[in-house]
Amino acid sequence: MKELKDQKLAALALLKPGIVDVFEKYKLDFCCRGKRTLEEACTQQGVELEVVLEELGTELKKNGQSKIDFGKLSPIELCNYIKAAHHTYVRQKLPGITAHTEKVALRHGDLYPELEVIAEKWKLVAEDLIAHMLKEEHILFPFVEKVQKCFDAGESFQLPEEEFISNPIREMENEHEHAGDLMAEIRELTGDYTPPEEACTTWRLLFSELKEFEEDLHRHVHLENFLLFPKALEMERAVFKSQKAVQN
Repeated sequence: MKELKDQKLAALALLKPGIVDVFEKYKLDFCCRGKRTLEEACTQQGVELEVVLEELGTELKKNGQSKIDFGKLSPIELCNYIKAAHHTYVRQKLPGITAHTEKVALRHGDLYPELEVIAEKWKLVAEDLIAHMLKEEHILFPFVEKVQKCFDAGESFQLPEEEFISNPIREMENEHEHAGDLMAEIRELTGDYTPPEEACTTWRLLFSELKEFEEDLHRHVHLENFLLFPKALEMERAVFKSQKAVQN
C-alpha cells in the first residue's frame, strides 16, 4: 500500500466508499484540499501515515463497490445527481438543524456560550448554501448542459472569454471553501460533535445532525471540485477550439 501515499486525496476518495470514512475519521480534507497527496495530508494533520495506509488497505480489500461509478458520469449526469442527492439533502436538513441550533442555544447558551456561536455560524452556513445552490441550479448547471450538448454535437457557440464557465466555477470553489471553513469551525466548537454528559436529547441530536451534514457536504464538494468542474472545463476548451477554428 506504499504507493497510495503519493496519490491525491481526491482521487483516492473515488476508489471505494469506505475510503471516505477513513478520511473523515482522521479529518483528512479530500474535498476543498483534495489536491494534496495522502502523505502531505497526514503530515499536515499530524496523523501517522502507516496507520492510515493500513486502514485504507483494509477498505480496498473489501468486496463491494459504490453503486455509482461517478468517474463515468457525464457533466450533465453529475449535475442531475448533485441536485437530486445533495441539494435535496441540504434543503431537507436545513430547517430542522436550524431549529435545533436555536432551541439548544436558547436553553443552554447561558452556561455554554459556544452554543450561541454555533447557532450564529450555522445560520451563515444555511444562508450561504441556499444562495450557492440557486446559483448552481440557475446559472452554472444550465451552462454546463449547454457546453456538453455543443460538445456532443461537435458544434461551437459564440461566447466572449469573460463569460466562460471558468469564472462561475472559481466563484463556486471559493464558496465551497468558505462553507467548509464554517463547518470546520462548528466542528471545533462542538469538540468533534461530542456532547457533554449532561446534554439533553435535542442537544445530542443536533450534534449528530451537524456531523452527518458536514460529511455529506464533503462528498458534495468533492464531486463538484474534482469531477464536475474539471470535466466541464475540458469540454468548454474543446468547444472553444472548435469555435476558434470556425472563426479562422
